[in-house]
Amino acid sequence: MRRSGEALPPPPHSATGHAPARSDRSDWATLRRLFPYLWQYKWRVIAALGFMVGAKVANVGVPVLLKDLIDTMTPKPDMAQALLIVPLGLLLAYGLLRFSTALFGELRELIFAKATEGTARQIALEVFGHLHSLSLRFHLERQTGGMTRDIERGTRGVHSLISMSLYSIVPTLIELALVLTILGVKFDSLFVWITAAALVLYITFTVTVTEWRTQFRKTMNELDSMAQSRAVDSLLNYETVKYFNNEEFEAKRYDASLDRYRKAAIKSQRTLSMLNTGQQLIIATSLVLMLWRATSGVVEGRMTLGDLVMVNAFMIQLYIPLNFLGVIYREIKQSLTDLDKMFVLMEKEREVRDAPGAQPLAVVDSTIRFQDVSFAYEPDRPILKHVSFEIPAGKTVAVVGPSGSGKSTLARLLYRFYDVQQGRITIGGQDIREVQQSSVRRAIGIVPQDTVLFNDTVEYNIAYGRPGATREEVEGAARAARIHDFISATPKGYETTVGERGLKLSGGEKQRVAIARTLLKNPPIVIFDEATSALDSANERAIQSELRSAAQDKTTLVIAHRLSTVVDAHEILVLEAGVIVERGTHAELLAKQGRYAQMWALQKSEATPLM
Repeated sequence: MRRSGEALPPPPHSATGHAPARSDRSDWATLRRLFPYLWQYKWRVIAALGFMVGAKVANVGVPVLLKDLIDTMTPKPDMAQALLIVPLGLLLAYGLLRFSTALFGELRELIFAKATEGTARQIALEVFGHLHSLSLRFHLERQTGGMTRDIERGTRGVHSLISMSLYSIVPTLIELALVLTILGVKFDSLFVWITAAALVLYITFTVTVTEWRTQFRKTMNELDSMAQSRAVDSLLNYETVKYFNNEEFEAKRYDASLDRYRKAAIKSQRTLSMLNTGQQLIIATSLVLMLWRATSGVVEGRMTLGDLVMVNAFMIQLYIPLNFLGVIYREIKQSLTDLDKMFVLMEKEREVRDAPGAQPLAVVDSTIRFQDVSFAYEPDRPILKHVSFEIPAGKTVAVVGPSGSGKSTLARLLYRFYDVQQGRITIGGQDIREVQQSSVRRAIGIVPQDTVLFNDTVEYNIAYGRPGATREEVEGAARAARIHDFISATPKGYETTVGERGLKLSGGEKQRVAIARTLLKNPPIVIFDEATSALDSANERAIQSELRSAAQDKTTLVIAHRLSTVVDAHEILVLEAGVIVERGTHAELLAKQGRYAQMWALQKSEATPLM
């Protein structure tokens, strides 16, 4: 439950909350986008291509040597001498060529592995960094399951694209050129025309059908992402599912997604079978024509048995990789689509970005000023209207008000999760839009209303406030937040894992971890956004002194629902519908007998604090 009742940005644009990334970028444009990453390893690329050519030359040499071996073994008057000398040399050369083919292939893969893995790593890291640089609006609209699946497929697409093109398409083209040259030089042109016609027909058929099939593959991927999103969303909201006894409902929703995926997969398989059957028909027809031409040549005396064997070996060597062309082409197309989706994420515009030449925030004076600030998540739904107030350095200002009044939006704007649409926010006289946003966030610590922890140890989550902090410093922060005794009482102490999003801890324990984390960061500006909302009254009173100690000599913004937590603030602002309707100290506001006094009276009359 959101006790401060913030209005949120507009909902996602799709029913599932995951709008698949789409782009009008062509496949060649996607390849050009990938090329600079790969070209960083240009010497490895060139060396790999050299080894690849060597492997194919050796591979094409095998049927030629096999022809010579068979022709040599054909009975002739000096057969005895030939058996003693020539076949031994040919046999050794045959074995050497076979070994060279494998050796060059392994060297190619070995030398190119660093380029492939390095490219995939750099792109994945850039996407990860860029996602962290996008605005809060983007992350509220996206769904984790679908987006992570897109990134996973995109990273895998880098490997597939490079391996398929460098290890399959390019080598086959090189081998094809060598084979056609040998056939054209040694035999009549009909061999070349049969081979070329079959290859053109094969490639045209494969590309045409595969292009048509791409729509089914895209549908499968989108339905896969949708199913993944629903599964992850349901598991992340495990407790909510249990609260409402909706396990069967969630299973039905997930099954509906899986069923749509199943139907799309079956349709895709039907078209794949059609593609494979057509390819095999073209291959079989061309092989029959080539062998008919070769056997006719042997019968007529124009060709030897060795020539027949060589032509047959050439066709087998060509059509084995071509037999997988449909799969290869489809995978390349899919890899390009997946990679393009990841590039779309990388090119997503940042709603909040540093101004050109922005300098770090200089925190000499930590006075905060909101000057005539207006803000709306949606143009027709204003949240803050001409809000102006000041938090003097080292002082505490509290903001109270009903749910939906815009209290937590103040913290989001101060953190530059969004930029104001009117007015400005300054720290020490510096407009936060004109300095580096990372330096602004470095100067601020927050204890948020909804504490989410990493699925790691308690120590890791506290130390996240200042990575690299020692165990003693972590324990000191935990003691200040009154959680050290609880941690020490657990069997694993500070090595206790908190579970997904901290679900192994109670709300109060998570809140105290968040407080310890902020205390460890020790920033000059502190925000308490309902910092004690998950604590019972006894713990709230116990920790108030620690919060006051943490706020000592710091510029502090307290966003609160419980008025008892803000009575010591230097100034209290009453916010309603995005407008400050009252301001003053606790005593001054009570004396006014206005809105604050009414809220105070209402909360005092309650048997327990409002939740």
